[in-house]
Amino acid sequence: MSANLQKLVVMLEMQNAMNTKVHEQWFSQGFEWYRAIWVECAEMLDHYGWKWWKKQTPDTEQVILELVDIFHFGLSLRIDGETSYEQLAAQLESELNAPVQADDFKQTLEVLAASAVAEKSFNAAAFAGCMAQIGMDIDDLYRGYVGKNTLNFFRQDHGYKDGSYIKVWNGQEDNEHLVEVVKSLDTEHADFAKLVYQGLEQRYPK
Repeated sequence: MSANLQKLVVMLEMQNAMNTKVHEQWFSQGFEWYRAIWVECAEMLDHYGWKWWKKQTPDTEQVILELVDIFHFGLSLRIDGETSYEQLAAQLESELNAPVQADDFKQTLEVLAASAVAEKSFNAAAFAGCMAQIGMDIDDLYRGYVGKNTLNFFRQDHGYKDGSYIKVWNGQEDNEHLVEVVKSLDTEHADFAKLVYQGLEQRYPK
C-alpha cells in the first residue's frame, strides 16, 4: 500500500471513530454532510476574499483549515458501512490524483460547492483542484486532518458537550495550541495522533 493510500485509510478510520463518538448510530441518522460542505465553502470564500469593492488578502492558513474541515465532511459522506476503507481510500486517491481546476481558486471552490448542493456529493477532484491552487499537498492535508480530528476528540473528552471545556488557555485558542503541537512532531510517526493528543494534554489547564 502506498504512503498516500495508507494516510487516506487512517483518515477514514479516524473519521468513523469521531462520528461514532459524537453519535453511536451516526449511519442511520442521515446527517446532511453535503450541506456542511457548501456552508464551509461559503465561509472559506470570506477567508480567501471575493469582494471586488475593497482590498482583500487571502488568509491562506485559514483557507487550509477550512479545506481540512471540508475533508472531514467529505469522508463522512463516503463512508457507507459496507465498502472497506481500503476500497474507499483507493477511490479517493484516484480522484485526488486527477484534480479539476477552474480559472481560479474561487471558481474551483464553486465547483466543489455546486456538487454538494446539486448532487449532495463530495467532489474529491474539485477538492484536489482547490488544494493545488492554494499550494497544499496530501501531507499538508494529513497533518491538518489528524491534528483537527485529534483536537475534536480532545474537546469531547474534556467537556465540550456539557460546556465545561476551556477553549482559550495561556492566552491562546486551542487551535493555536494545536498548530504549535503539530509543528513540533514528526507526521510520519506511527503514533502521530496519540502524540498530538498528549501534547494538548500537557498544555491544557489541570
